[in-house]
Amino acid sequence: MTDVPMIPLNNGVEMPALGFGVFQIHNLIDAKTAVSEALQTGYRMIDTATAYQNEEAVGQAIQESNIRREDIFVTSKLWVSDFTYERAKEGIDASLQRLGLDYMDLYLLHQPYGDVVGAWRALEEARQAGKIRAIGVSNFYEDQLKNLELSTSIKPAVNQIEVNPWFQQTGEVDFNQAEDVRVEAWAPFAEGKHGIFKNEALVAIGQKYGKSAGQVILRWLLQRGITVIPKSVHQKRMAENIDVFDFELTADDMEQIATLDKGESQFFDHRDPVAIEQIFGTSLKQTQQ
Repeated sequence: MTDVPMIPLNNGVEMPALGFGVFQIHNLIDAKTAVSEALQTGYRMIDTATAYQNEEAVGQAIQESNIRREDIFVTSKLWVSDFTYERAKEGIDASLQRLGLDYMDLYLLHQPYGDVVGAWRALEEARQAGKIRAIGVSNFYEDQLKNLELSTSIKPAVNQIEVNPWFQQTGEVDFNQAEDVRVEAWAPFAEGKHGIFKNEALVAIGQKYGKSAGQVILRWLLQRGITVIPKSVHQKRMAENIDVFDFELTADDMEQIATLDKGESQFFDHRDPVAIEQIFGTSLKQTQQ
């Protein structure tokens, strides 16, 4: 079984350098099966969210795994419809109830919109109460992160953002790391867009080490000091994704991958007002009800 290194966060809590994501596994049976197989394969960090609607399945897989609770790092996220102080407190308890757990290892504000400071205060209190071991954010740009830091008493331990060869986010990664906030990459494979698994440069680099293009991508992220949470519903691919700690990319390899950056999100611009209203508008209105 692959031994995944543990990474210390800024509050002393340690998290695995690589974990398993369950985004877009909506069917609860499929989600439970995927998490069970990931745990069997050697993963010890599972990343879910209220918005994924599969926390219950994740919790069931963990409870039935016969793995000690303290050996599994569980992350979930609060959706923007609960971004007020009072609603966030309820949302945290609801996540714990759905997961069937006494505590979560990491809990994130899923997006940088709404009453972020009010919701963050609820996360701070939950951490102090032992319901959450570490708190963080997701999809926060550097100015949004700095605003939160200046407005609250506990610095985020993690910022989960899109990072992949097509959208490398070098400036954002550098800023977070300078702030001692751990970057965690979602969509490391950009959901296969632009033929990423067949890219000539990535394939050629992988051939030198007997690795796939996907393994090269994960290794590239790890060597940038970025935690990563690849998703797959196929156990063979799960095993491949975690098998990335027995080789190291050279400086030339890293520089070659750096040239692939397209400099734009492969999904949507989190700063586009139209996208914000379309994707988050209804949820944000719910906080006023």
